[in-house]
Amino acid sequence: MQMNLMNTVRFFMSVRLVCAGFMNNIFSYLFYMLCFSSALYAGKAQVEQVVADCNEARVCNFDVTIRHADEGWTHFANGWEILTPQGELLGRRVLEHPHVKEQPFTRSLRKIKIPAGIDTVVIKAHDSVHGESDRKYVLKLKFKPKYL
Repeated sequence: MQMNLMNTVRFFMSVRLVCAGFMNNIFSYLFYMLCFSSALYAGKAQVEQVVADCNEARVCNFDVTIRHADEGWTHFANGWEILTPQGELLGRRVLEHPHVKEQPFTRSLRKIKIPAGIDTVVIKAHDSVHGESDRKYVLKLKFKPKYL
């Protein structure tokens, strides 16, 4: 009887250890999901506002405001592009670091030459996880004389 009782105790102890390990794995998995999957919830970078100052020589300075729930170095808005409506790249601004505590943020790109016949541009933001945003910001340009 003593031997059966010891075997039973050993059996339940091993089951408890297996279950504890399993539960530990579940909690580890849940902890991992809570901590590291937040990058999925930060979403794509979005262009909120664009101000363009263009002269009669068709050279423009752009101030672009971006919003993105930057998480740090693993997930942040890492740039934006100015394109023609046909998708030709006119300019690119690379963002080298996250802006976790600065949202939204505005950065500039200067002296962008706009081809003749183009009076509208498309601005798209990028982030380090999702790449190019599916949202486009379309801006009609106004070319003004240099001394106005």
